[in-house]
Amino acid sequence: MKNPNKRVTVYLRPDFHRALRIKSAETEYSVSDLVNSAVKHALLEDAVDLEAFEKRSGEKRLAFEDVVKALKRDGKI
Repeated sequence: MKNPNKRVTVYLRPDFHRALRIKSAETEYSVSDLVNSAVKHALLEDAVDLEAFEKRSGEKRLAFEDVVKALKRDGKI
């Protein structure tokens, strides 16, 4: 049976690698499981953000400078 996962090379900071190895040793999850979970979580956050952007796509766009000026004018900054 073929493994459905793809093999990749990822270069981690040594402190991140150490933390992953320790967490792996203390849990039932492999380093690969932990990395896959983190990537999935990050992609889910992106999907939520993209959905929110799509829902608001019809809203009027404001220039950043105008927002800052309005905040200053209203005494909020």
